[in-house]
Amino acid sequence: MIKIKESELRLSFIRSRGPGGQNVNKVSTAVQLKYNIVKADIPEDIKKRFCEQYKNKISKNGDVIIVAQSHRTQNKNKIDAINRLESLFSDIKIPIKRIPTKPSWSSQVKRVESKKKRSVLKRNRKKVMLDE
Repeated sequence: MIKIKESELRLSFIRSRGPGGQNVNKVSTAVQLKYNIVKADIPEDIKKRFCEQYKNKISKNGDVIIVAQSHRTQNKNKIDAINRLESLFSDIKIPIKRIPTKPSWSSQVKRVESKKKRSVLKRNRKKVMLDE
């Protein structure tokens, strides 16, 4: 799991959108989190996999922007935005190296036997020749 440094995060507080009454219009409770993946202090292979998987979420200058506005307080929205960023990193697919295997002896024998049975079945469907 990748631990993200708070010093690399840029947080700005903005007004939430949508319905909510008077509080929405005058209090900036929504959080806009910007994290520059290019300048981040994380391993290069993780950066590469992150950029491949989330290329549509990364801006031209390398920022990942997450807006959190589901809660009523700044602190809860800040925690939500950081958790969402960490979940993006945890969802990165790690390639698993395939170890090639050979079929077992018994499976090879079963395969050949089933092919022989099938060939006999098909041979028996042919027209009977009286010459033989």
